[in-house]
Amino acid sequence: MTSHVITFPDDFFWGAATSAYQIEGAWDEDGKGESIWDHFCHTPGNIEDGSTGDVACDHYHRWPEDIALMKELGLKAYRFSVSWPRILPAGRGKVNQAGLDFYSRLVDGLLEAGIEPFPTLYHWDLPRSLQDEGGWAARSTAEAFVEYTDVLSRHLGDRVKHWITHNEPFSVAFLGHQIGEHAPGLKDTPTSLKVIHHLLLSHGWAVPVLRRNSPGAEVGITLVCIPIVLASSSADNLRVGRKLDGQFNRWYLDPLYGRHYPADQVAEHIADGNLPAEGLVFVEPGDMEAIAAQTDFLGVNYYTTIVLRDEVVPEGENQPPVSSVSEVECTDMGWPINPDGLYQLLNRLHFEYQPGKLYITESGASYSDGPDKDGRIRDQRRLNYLRQHFAAAQRAIKCGVPLAGYFVWSLIDNFEWNKGYAQRFGLIWVDYETQQRILKDSALWYKQVIADNGLVTPT
Repeated sequence: MTSHVITFPDDFFWGAATSAYQIEGAWDEDGKGESIWDHFCHTPGNIEDGSTGDVACDHYHRWPEDIALMKELGLKAYRFSVSWPRILPAGRGKVNQAGLDFYSRLVDGLLEAGIEPFPTLYHWDLPRSLQDEGGWAARSTAEAFVEYTDVLSRHLGDRVKHWITHNEPFSVAFLGHQIGEHAPGLKDTPTSLKVIHHLLLSHGWAVPVLRRNSPGAEVGITLVCIPIVLASSSADNLRVGRKLDGQFNRWYLDPLYGRHYPADQVAEHIADGNLPAEGLVFVEPGDMEAIAAQTDFLGVNYYTTIVLRDEVVPEGENQPPVSSVSEVECTDMGWPINPDGLYQLLNRLHFEYQPGKLYITESGASYSDGPDKDGRIRDQRRLNYLRQHFAAAQRAIKCGVPLAGYFVWSLIDNFEWNKGYAQRFGLIWVDYETQQRILKDSALWYKQVIADNGLVTPT
């Protein structure tokens, strides 16, 4: 087998990502309000291992140590999220200065270490008080988000030059409001459609606020995109593939880039009883124009693809094609590994939607490899995953895709939502009893990739 060296643009942002609830801990310290995830985790039966994010990685107290580890890796950028109830404990109104001070210290520490901060305003930890008023199903929550955006960006806008409004509206709506696996744990598709609209609307309303308070900064949103791969062009495959692409991808991308909600999906929701015959009755005049606010980049979270194949089913049964991936390697989350899906996705987004600059804001793999007898963590599978996906990203750049950075998920092992602490995505091992951090082999390899701004891949 031969190999060759691939390189990236000189100004490429090599980074890592986390989110507030998954790492900060200090769930009720220094004036922080309760979030929907605090409430969800404190309700027995919601988290697979019965754990909570009350302490998590204790990043709230250990952030200087974590920044030192980022600097050791040579990270160029760090994507983190801000806890809304740490800034506005009731979701609106009274500001918690201690919360603002924490993120101000974090931003200053990053800049001092030569690391560009990429804050995400909303990564799922809605203030509980707003949920009690209807949560994202209520238009008033979108208005409260603008107030929160204004408070935070006035405080940090002189130093932060890259803002992300939302992380994965799909996950908020589908996992949190349609199937109930995430906070707030609802199972109601009509409600989830309102949630999506108000999330996107709050994004559109927040964009001009960020531009005003942080002049010259880049503003964008992060979507999780899941390519649908058809292993055959049968009528069933085409029909189901189109539907899934609408559900996972087009329902978010189309309105953000001025195309309204997909008509085929609206019709399906009406037919299924999720919308009234009048359609999107919660959309008010001016909403779609606001949602399509001009942004500077699109953040892309990529983990896997959905493969549709025609399977043999008993005669007379009218069943749709199902995903058949038994021969494909999967991560510990059970997600099939397909680096070519990332290459195809980046090309599709660039050539079909023209969002401007692209960032891979999350991509990584969960593997449980822990310290061996020498204290070394030989997570070769994660290293292989990253090598293959970095190579796919570079292929997309060669095709003309304006990819400007890659944020590995995640910087450190953390609380993985409804999975608790059973899944480990980190470049850095965390002993949750002692809070000891250990660089895994993948982290040491990534350090070299960043130093070289490239890597060796097999041909």
